Amino acid sequence: MADTKLFETKAPPLDGRGLALDVLGFLDSLGEDNSTAAERCYRSHSRSSVLQGLPFGGVPTVLAINVVLWMFLLLIFSCLRKAAWDYGRLALLMENDSLTSLFYGEQSEKEKSPSESSPSDSETKDLVSLTVTNDPGGKDEEIRSKCGVDATTYLSFQRHIILLMTVVCLLSLAVILPVNFSGNLLGDNPENFGRTTVANLPAKDSFLWLHSVFALLYFIITVLCMAHHSTCLEHKEDQKVARTLMITSIPREISDPGLITKHFHEAYPSCTVTDIRFCFNVHKLMRLDSERRKAMKGRLYFATKAQKEGRIMIKTHPCAAIFCCDVCGFDQVDAEQYYSELEEKLTDEFNAEKHRISLKRLGIAFVTFRDERMTAVIVKDYSRVHCRRKPQQSSITTVVQSHRWGVSYAPAPSDIIWENLSVCGSRWWLRCFALNILLFLLLFFLTTPAIIVNTMDRFNVTQPVDSLKSPVITQFFPTLLLWAFSVLLPFIVYYSAFFESHWTRSSENQITMHKCFLLLVFMVIILPSLGLSSLDLFFRWLFDVNFLEDRDIKFQCVFLPDNGAFFVNYVITSSLIGTAMELLRIPALMVYALRLCFAKSGAERIHVKRSQAYEFQFGLEYAWTMCIYAVSMTYSITCPIIVPFGLLYLILKHMVDRYNIYYAYVPTKLNQRIHTAALSQVIVAPVLCMFWLLFFSVLRLGPVRPITLFTFISLLCCIAFSLFGFCLRKQPDKSSSYQVSYDINTGTFSVVVLQLGLTPMPSPAHQSYGTMANSQDREEEEEEDKEDQVETVETELQEPPDPYYSSPLMDSPVGYQ
Repeated sequence: MADTKLFETKAPPLDGRGLALDVLGFLDSLGEDNSTAAERCYRSHSRSSVLQGLPFGGVPTVLAINVVLWMFLLLIFSCLRKAAWDYGRLALLMENDSLTSLFYGEQSEKEKSPSESSPSDSETKDLVSLTVTNDPGGKDEEIRSKCGVDATTYLSFQRHIILLMTVVCLLSLAVILPVNFSGNLLGDNPENFGRTTVANLPAKDSFLWLHSVFALLYFIITVLCMAHHSTCLEHKEDQKVARTLMITSIPREISDPGLITKHFHEAYPSCTVTDIRFCFNVHKLMRLDSERRKAMKGRLYFATKAQKEGRIMIKTHPCAAIFCCDVCGFDQVDAEQYYSELEEKLTDEFNAEKHRISLKRLGIAFVTFRDERMTAVIVKDYSRVHCRRKPQQSSITTVVQSHRWGVSYAPAPSDIIWENLSVCGSRWWLRCFALNILLFLLLFFLTTPAIIVNTMDRFNVTQPVDSLKSPVITQFFPTLLLWAFSVLLPFIVYYSAFFESHWTRSSENQITMHKCFLLLVFMVIILPSLGLSSLDLFFRWLFDVNFLEDRDIKFQCVFLPDNGAFFVNYVITSSLIGTAMELLRIPALMVYALRLCFAKSGAERIHVKRSQAYEFQFGLEYAWTMCIYAVSMTYSITCPIIVPFGLLYLILKHMVDRYNIYYAYVPTKLNQRIHTAALSQVIVAPVLCMFWLLFFSVLRLGPVRPITLFTFISLLCCIAFSLFGFCLRKQPDKSSSYQVSYDINTGTFSVVVLQLGLTPMPSPAHQSYGTMANSQDREEEEEEDKEDQVETVETELQEPPDPYYSSPLMDSPVGYQ
């Protein structure tokens, strides 16, 4: 056995008395008070009075509390879904291709769209009806038709992870757990949680070979499962447009597309340019268009309502809905006249901004060629620029500065965040650098909940909890804190990626996924397992050779019983309370309620209902799913009791995400790369599991024992295999993976905000805009005429039916295939 003095450390004084703890002596000694020693090791890095262990780790207590709270939260959700302003089905109320509900009430009064209609009404559908156990094939088709391919790909990924965790659960409970029970190092007390862990086995026990072999087996099963999922990934033909290139760093003074065409004709004689579209800064234009649409809907709503009820007066102050009494002095105005004037004002601003848009040219253009072979030649030529080779030149290279261009395949129009295209060049890099520096400084000192709890203790925030002396509170409180802060900190990472102003939704989601997963692995697994509380201590532990002599870091805490129990309790809390809170979406509910409170009229409240549903954040949800999976897989051998609760989390997470994707979020179209990148991150979990076992073998057995060498070689082989597979991963061929239409008239990159034909029409007070005036002056009108009237307005407001969204950057229809 390795020299135990090397790892002997001293804990900080507790109650004025010094404590010394030899953890290896604890693991190999049968006479010492194991629970007390484990508790001291676990608490050695924290003064917190609430972070402490209990017999059997408090797992039954935490499980019982979580089940009760989970049922209570589900009861709250069922009430909110039916009573709180259609909160449970925001995605079904979102603004789509019809304005009928503005005139004829809610969807139950009119015919539903195909995506909303089903054998049973949408109100009668519940969470269970969208689970994998109820006609998964048909339900997946329904979700695919409404939410897109990305949603079904994400759900398929979760099902593969559930299958993988089921196999791991059976093996861990059927083999590893009985082996751990067979040891007697921690006594025979049935309330001792340590008997279920690898710490219960003596150092010379031959059963330790099983742990190393099963860790390698888990890696192989994971690779096979992810390989099967990768074959199910669909290379969507609209995720990249093979015939169109996105070119950046074009001089902004160039406004003649003929120069770009001439350059490509001379530099690449075999390539034929069919269309060129420059991009403009339309951030303000899109905001004005959104506000104008909102005002027009308000006018149409009250114009139709006034025909039935007469003149309608409203209070336009934002607080009028909250302070509804007349004492506040809020003036009342005619609703139709107010929205007509507001619409005219916004339309004038919109048209003025539209005429100025040519002055806000960006150095970005979309260039479409006759076929995809031409784009492949150009992309290959510009890819050599990184090797200090200049691309093909023409007689006007110095004018268009083609050697400075950035050339890549154009993303799908629906994937582009048009407002962010104005943030480019050095401005984008400066913003990205500043945000990530601030993020690193924050996470450097505030990485894990442990350091936050320590800070709370300094202000006696947890003193009331300590004074209760309740084992229920003291065991449940830390796991709840870990879950709460592990929810908060990734949101900081998410918003950092949001404010970086990425150009596509796919890149934003992928950066968020990588950042959040890396943070969660450090915050939830690595640092707490090592008894560290922040990256500050981690780097000092990693590079300072004298740090171990002066500080109380205990490597052996990774394998102590109460440390494993703490992670079991964390997974339980995430499985029950965490998934229930995701179903409730409390932050979104608060924003939704505030927006309804500050809505000026019924028309605006309808608008709030239809605009509150957001896009599903695949990057953040991928990171969450893989974090709990990584925790469960990492401790699946050292603490196998965690695996069933990890499986429970994945099942509940799948059910909640399936429900939310269908009912609470709008469809999202992303690049396929984010789903492929998620596969590589799954491999991290079994690698961490093997690293933990190697750590255990070095500490308990020594670095030259056969088990240690076998684990070390297996770990190196797995890492090499993962890196080799990552480098040689086959990418889809752009020229063959996407079906391309050669009809230029089928282009879907068409204008909305720059093509709106706004014609004046009379309103109660002045000339307004629209096509509804003549019919509004009629006192009597058939119901069918009203429907025809609505349809004339829908032609302006409805979104294109094509898979691609429209772009406000172009000045005419574009053949963008």
